[in-house]
Amino acid sequence: MPSTQTLTSDELLVYTNDTYETAAHSASRFSRPFPTASFYRKFFWNVCRSSLVARRGKYDAAEWSRTSYQVLKSLESVGVRATFSGIEQIHKLDSPCVFVANHMSMLETMVLPGIIQPICDVTFIVKQSLMDYPVFRHVVRARNPIAVSRKNSREDFKTVMQDGCERIQQGISIVVFPQTTRSLTFDSSHFNTIGVKLALRAKVPVIPIALKTDAWGNGKWLKDLGRINPDKVVHIAFGPPISIEGRGNQQQQEVIEFIQSKLHQWGDE
Repeated sequence: MPSTQTLTSDELLVYTNDTYETAAHSASRFSRPFPTASFYRKFFWNVCRSSLVARRGKYDAAEWSRTSYQVLKSLESVGVRATFSGIEQIHKLDSPCVFVANHMSMLETMVLPGIIQPICDVTFIVKQSLMDYPVFRHVVRARNPIAVSRKNSREDFKTVMQDGCERIQQGISIVVFPQTTRSLTFDSSHFNTIGVKLALRAKVPVIPIALKTDAWGNGKWLKDLGRINPDKVVHIAFGPPISIEGRGNQQQQEVIEFIQSKLHQWGDE
């Protein structure tokens, strides 16, 4: 389902053969010595501005894409390099879908909207606690996510099935992170079937996303705010749409194999 937002050319990623790569020499010489501090200075300004816009009821799809794009550019400005591939897979869609991805860091939550939302409307399944974050909560709530408690798996499942199908009927695709927590390694035994089950219930395809986003580290005291490491390359790859058949067991394995193969290709395993 196409998004109807309006963005300028300076607020859209530029792809070559459906691949995005950070331009050479993107880092500012003033940011290179202190990438973490330089990035968070820009990031918090972005979040505060977004929160003000959201509180005024004006944080729409275009604004979400715009601020996500700015997060990526802030990362690149301190030396982080990124490469995104498989964008053509999103363009193949003639309906909403369920995006199913591994979960490594805060980066994907911040950057994926800038990739997906300009092509199709999207939202996330998030922890309920994110809906109550100081400042950031206004932004999260503005994008109509599906909130789960992570305390009662049965109730969370019901919420995802009910609210997920409702969003999809409205033409909104959903990003699902089936891992119970962020992890620098991919363990398929901790990669549950919630995304495939939602796609089966809603009768839409799944698009797998492989993520290597450890350039944005997880913090020791505050998990979302870890060290920024420009020596690590950010990789995001979209796989082909997968139609769910039967109980979805085969399709779940296809998603896992896509993610594992990309992580192996990127030297993560």
